[in-house]
Amino acid sequence: MDSSDVTGEAKKTGKKGGGIGETLMTIVYAGLIAIGVRTFAYEPFNIPSGSMLPTLLIGDYLFVSKFSYGYSRHSMPLGLPLISGRIFESRPARGDVAVFKLPTDTSTDYIKRIIGLPGDKIQVVNGVLHINGTAVARKRVGEYVHRDDYGNAYTFVHYIETLPGGREHSVIERSDDGPLDNTPVYEVPAGHYFAMGDNRDNSQDSRVLNAVGFIPAENLVGRAEVLFFSTDGSARLWEIWKWPFATRFSRLFTGIR
Repeated sequence: MDSSDVTGEAKKTGKKGGGIGETLMTIVYAGLIAIGVRTFAYEPFNIPSGSMLPTLLIGDYLFVSKFSYGYSRHSMPLGLPLISGRIFESRPARGDVAVFKLPTDTSTDYIKRIIGLPGDKIQVVNGVLHINGTAVARKRVGEYVHRDDYGNAYTFVHYIETLPGGREHSVIERSDDGPLDNTPVYEVPAGHYFAMGDNRDNSQDSRVLNAVGFIPAENLVGRAEVLFFSTDGSARLWEIWKWPFATRFSRLFTGIR
C-alpha cells in the first residue's frame, strides 16, 4: 500500500511539474517570437518631439518595417554586433520617413525624412531645398497651427514639397531666414544618406554636421509604415476614463508618407 501511495504522489507531482513546465515554455516561445518580430519584421516606436510636424505628431505610435533596408547590427536587440556591415541591403527611396541610429550616439533613435542619396549635393537657400543645384518645388497650401503642452499656439506656413521623382509631402516653416534656412552645399558621401525633418525650422538633422550629419547606411533601422495609435497627451496611463477623449481616432491605422 505504501508503494502504491508513493507512486500516486509521484504522478500528481509530475502533472503539476509538467503544467508549470509547459507554461514556462509557452512564455519562452512567445518571448522569442516577439523578439523575432521586432528584430526582423516590425518594431513599434513613439514620437516624443515635433521635428516631423505635420507628418508625425507628438504622441503618435507607429510601426517601422525592419526588413525595408536589410539588416545591420542596429537591427539586433541591444545593438549586438552579430552582423558585419549590412545584409540583404535595399537603398531607401528619396522621401522615405526612416528611423536611424544617431551617428554621434548610436543608443539614440532618430526619425527624419530621407532627402539626399549617396552622391547628391544638398543645400537650403532662403528656406528652399535644393538638390543637385535645382530648387525643389514647394506650394503654399495655407497655415498650420500647433499647440504645445501649455496651450500656446504657434503658426507656421504650410507647404507641399515635391521631391525629384514626383513624391510629395508636407513641410512647415516659421520663416525663410532661420539658422538652417541658408546652408552650405552638403555632398552626401558614398554609403551615406541626408535626412531632414518636415518641421524645417525646428529640426536638428543632417544640416547640423556636428550633431547629426550624414547617416551611414549601417545606422538605418527601418522605414516608418503605419500609425497604429495616437494620443494628445491629455490622459495619463491610469486615467482610463479620459482615454477616449485623448485618442486621435482619425490617425489610427493610417499610412505614413
